[in-house]
Amino acid sequence: MLRWPSSDQVIEQARRWATAQQQQNPDLLAVGVFGSYGRGDAGVGSDLDLVLILETCDLPIWERLLRWNTSSLPLACDLLIYSRKEWQTLPGWNPRLADALAHDTRWLAGSPSAWLRR
Repeated sequence: MLRWPSSDQVIEQARRWATAQQQQNPDLLAVGVFGSYGRGDAGVGSDLDLVLILETCDLPIWERLLRWNTSSLPLACDLLIYSRKEWQTLPGWNPRLADALAHDTRWLAGSPSAWLRR
């Protein structure tokens, strides 16, 4: 019999993963969970949506994913990876996504409020 992990288990494992990634990658400013786990309405079959914010990143979107090993997380995972500048300008070029992330994201490691105005 297969058993789906509880939301609390998923968030705790994601928090441990985020903390470890931040310790290993000094350019990683923040990691947040959004989507159903961010809103708190995840259920069986939900995937884990994470947003990572880096100090800088010049790589194309598809290459950014290669750096992050999510195999230790308990669920399939989707990543959004932004530089600080991209994160700060997101409302101007994708207001709908920026609004959804502003409302749904729970920060697991770091937080934009700590460096937003630097």
